Amino acid sequence: MTEMTETEPTPLPPPSESITPEDRRRMITIGVVAVLILAALIAGTVALVNSGPQVTSQVRDIFIIFMALEALVIGAALVILVIQLAILINLLQTEIKPILDSTQETVSTLRGTIAFLSNNLTEPVIKLNEYLAALRKLFDLLRPGR
Repeated sequence: MTEMTETEPTPLPPPSESITPEDRRRMITIGVVAVLILAALIAGTVALVNSGPQVTSQVRDIFIIFMALEALVIGAALVILVIQLAILINLLQTEIKPILDSTQETVSTLRGTIAFLSNNLTEPVIKLNEYLAALRKLFDLLRPGR
């Protein structure tokens, strides 16, 4: 009987330098643009606080309109998501379930075939080999000159 030895996991290769100078330059550019946008938002907020109530109310109204449009877009996206989910459920029920049922039927048929072959082919061949080995051993014992 052979002993099972634990195999050590293969070491991972050393990390390669995957960040190219172009990627680094692009990341720096994105960071600078993000900082500039944040600075513009802060400057706009400060300018809005220092302006009069008339300008503040106009900006507030525009902001409310943008929020309502955003709510409409999010609502439409949710409706599309629910429709896609209904289509997926329909696909699972009409396409995937019959395939799984057919596969399960095939596996049970295969299980029966294996049992049949085991009972009618494998066991008789093994018994025949046993008898032939016993007969060969008997002839070896009875053979003269041994």
